[in-house]
Amino acid sequence: MRIDVLGPLQVVVDGQIIEVGGMRLRAVLTRLALDAGHVVTFRTLASELWPDEVPSNPVPALHSLVSRLRRALPGPAVLRTEPAGYRLDLPAEAVDAIRFERLAQEGRHALRAGHRAAAQDFLAQALGLWRGEALADVAHLPFAAATAARLAELRLGAVADRIEAQAAGFDTDRASVVVELEQLIAAHPLRERLRMLLIETLDADGRQSEALAAYADYRAVLADELGTDPEPALRELHLRILRRDAAPERAHGNVPAPLTSFVGREKELDFLGDRLRGSRLVTLVGAGGVGKSRLASVAATEVAGTAWLVELGSVAESADVPDAVARALGLPASADTMAGLVDALSAAGTLLVLDGCEHVIEAAARLAEELLGRCSRLRVLATSREPLGITGEALCPVAPLEPGPAAALFIDRARAVQPGFEPTTDIDRICRRLDGLPLAIELAAARLRSMSQKMLAERLTDRFRLLTGGSRTALPHHRTLRAMVSWSWDLLTAAERRAAEQAAVFPTSFTVEAAEHVGITVEELHSLVDKSLLEAADGRYRMLDSIREHGQECLVRSGRLDTARTAHTECFLELAERAEPHLRGAGQLPWLARLTIERDNIIAALKFSCDSDDADTACRLGAVLSWFWTLRGDHVESTRRLGTVLRMPGAAHETARLHASAGYLLNAMFAGEFADASTVVGRPADTATPAAAFVQALLSLATGEFVAGSAVLEPHLSDADPWTRGMLWLARSILDGARGRGDQDERGVSAAVAGFRESGERWGLSLSLMSWASVKITAGDTTQGLAMLDEAVTATRELGTHDAQPVWLAMVRIDGGDTDGARAQLLHVLERSSSARQVSLARIPLADLARFEGDLAEAERQLGLVEDGGDLAERALYTAGTGYLAVATGDLDSAAHNLAEAAGLAAVMPDLPMLAHIAVGMADLHHRRGDPDSAAELLGAAHALRGGPNSGNPDVARLLRDLGSYRAAYERGSALDSANALTKIQSI
Repeated sequence: MRIDVLGPLQVVVDGQIIEVGGMRLRAVLTRLALDAGHVVTFRTLASELWPDEVPSNPVPALHSLVSRLRRALPGPAVLRTEPAGYRLDLPAEAVDAIRFERLAQEGRHALRAGHRAAAQDFLAQALGLWRGEALADVAHLPFAAATAARLAELRLGAVADRIEAQAAGFDTDRASVVVELEQLIAAHPLRERLRMLLIETLDADGRQSEALAAYADYRAVLADELGTDPEPALRELHLRILRRDAAPERAHGNVPAPLTSFVGREKELDFLGDRLRGSRLVTLVGAGGVGKSRLASVAATEVAGTAWLVELGSVAESADVPDAVARALGLPASADTMAGLVDALSAAGTLLVLDGCEHVIEAAARLAEELLGRCSRLRVLATSREPLGITGEALCPVAPLEPGPAAALFIDRARAVQPGFEPTTDIDRICRRLDGLPLAIELAAARLRSMSQKMLAERLTDRFRLLTGGSRTALPHHRTLRAMVSWSWDLLTAAERRAAEQAAVFPTSFTVEAAEHVGITVEELHSLVDKSLLEAADGRYRMLDSIREHGQECLVRSGRLDTARTAHTECFLELAERAEPHLRGAGQLPWLARLTIERDNIIAALKFSCDSDDADTACRLGAVLSWFWTLRGDHVESTRRLGTVLRMPGAAHETARLHASAGYLLNAMFAGEFADASTVVGRPADTATPAAAFVQALLSLATGEFVAGSAVLEPHLSDADPWTRGMLWLARSILDGARGRGDQDERGVSAAVAGFRESGERWGLSLSLMSWASVKITAGDTTQGLAMLDEAVTATRELGTHDAQPVWLAMVRIDGGDTDGARAQLLHVLERSSSARQVSLARIPLADLARFEGDLAEAERQLGLVEDGGDLAERALYTAGTGYLAVATGDLDSAAHNLAEAAGLAAVMPDLPMLAHIAVGMADLHHRRGDPDSAAELLGAAHALRGGPNSGNPDVARLLRDLGSYRAAYERGSALDSANALTKIQSI
């Protein structure tokens, strides 16, 4: 299907035009087409369809329109209903307006890169899409009028781009171009670009008198209409034409025509153009291989006047720099080289490009300063890995390519060496591993002659050996990745090299304080930034991966790698231990943010301590990181890493090992990986401290010794520290809940809430409030339970790190019957969360909400978008969700299989509320199979597991109504203790 709006609305399917009748239907389809592939909210659609007066209840009116539109379309499934609005499920390219914008932009980029033929092709395709006025059917609506005006402006720009590309050709019929431009100017008399194109075309056609007359005509129009003069660029063009007869014939520079396309630097090119217009000396600075030379060459071709390129990379001695410039300008040998350069470079509009100044930086700086002082109309563009450092210099930093442009460059170069190349998802990984460096990307793409994309991505662990074989005509330090990095390294002083090697120990960005801790001075940091060995941003420093790898190789050769890593580990152990007390109180947010920034550094420190068998440091880091990981919701990662630490042989501080063990057990419980807990964590020798009691209690939970676990906590439940008290009561409530003692569970969570409120710690408060709300809602006290959930949501949002908690909170809302509140909370997750895991998890209860409303197709769609992975609880929830849906669709065999699998996962944790949720699904399954007695007993077993009827949940409420006459069976199930209820579920 294709939708065309650049003219009267057309829906085209398999080459046939489909009529869509009715202005309102055409307006709906047009508006959705402009955002094809994206959701247009109900509010937006209503305000734009009824701009004068939105109906009091617009959603039903929209539903009616969309239903009629679906009937009118040959493929109604393309019009999707989303929770927040509607989405036209078509690729953006299926809409001519969107395709036009993309083609026009590509045409402009090709034009700026000097690819005239490609530009003409793109622009011809773009302009060929127009059949009349854009959005003609709905032009009376404000949204359409604004969009049509914008598209018309883009169309005029594309026409001008096409004319510019056409006029630049040697074989162009410039007379016809002039006629077209005069027609456009008649319609748009104040458009300066059209006037400039006309004057340039007349001048190129040898019609200088007409060009001057055209300028005079435009100047008169501006004076009459606006009281202004033409812009400086047009005035300069006018002066050049006036002076041409008087000026001696001179060369037009030596910048070579490009052999490859220019990809991914459009913004930098615009910025560089602004710099050159405002400064006489501009220096492109950046790391080796980042593309400074190519950017300078392209910029030079766009500068009006004469551009001379001087490649200094091959100049060995500083004294030879002036002679190298003279040779590039084609000047004869002279005793006074500088005088010859001044004469040659004094003409207006001259640009001198000094490419590759870093190894002769002082000589290049002196030459540039003298030439600029003696040639008042000269501009100099330099490229270097450090600034020239002279007065008046404007810097233009060149950073590695962003992921999108980096992939585009790789694809472009890959297609040059491998006809028929088809990109895969490996490209993003390759470009990311190569830091987005154009040289490295081009060297990698060349390897596709002999290996697949997947093989290339895997072999980048040995990037220096792999990335060789650059252009034979390139300078030696541009032929291999190692040569490029070594060239930069060799230009450093001995002290700078040592500092760069020390900086290579950081796996990610770092602060000044961290740098000083490993022996790098502030002066050395600034020097490394100046020489493009480090990037500086937001008070932190970062080294590109390729440079870091070279630095680590140097550390290995010098025998200093372990010493550097030890200093790095000590630095981040000190930071972590300084942060840890703050993580347990009201001031946790800034410290949590700081540790999050330093996460990779701290993980590297932990890995080094494990690799070097330093059990004490590993346990000290693990003790701190366990709570950090808990706050972030990284339960699976925490369990894996802490398990490694606790299995290490060797002596460790007893308190640190105990706290690491507590963190391991807490995270293993949430990750559903309790099965190995007793083999990883040994029982404490005594339980005289709160930490030891906590460890013993959670081990008892893992082994099913619930009563003993509760008893060991008893002496510490009145601890003076409120956070410790909250954690112990939380553990006590979990133990009580695990043995089905809902009355004691409420006592525990209420005491835990009190402790966490006093300490100000948000994670424990949110979790305890959620548990308490669940107890209240299960018992039927919905009002108080929902109020607790509101407080828990506030605490979770303030924390801002825990992936799953907002979703679990929404599920408790569903149990309380607050489906609208749950939906709003889940949609907030979908719209605002940056966590793919959280978004994926939110779709499971969204599927339940759709199922409650009878929209089984939407429920299936939501479950289909859930990503694989997650911890055990999340996998159990997803599997249960598929079981519930299978029951609703009548696929009872699949439902039985999925619900049994979910029960098995939940039993491993053990998670009684999850098992109760699954038991309700099993009850529904048996009810639909015609076995109401077993269904009622299972519904009662769910009551026993959670400690209450949970009658606010829509599934439970429906089954209680349907099975009301089987009260005896229900009471038989609700009378079971938790162990027998679990057995009952597993037996069925």
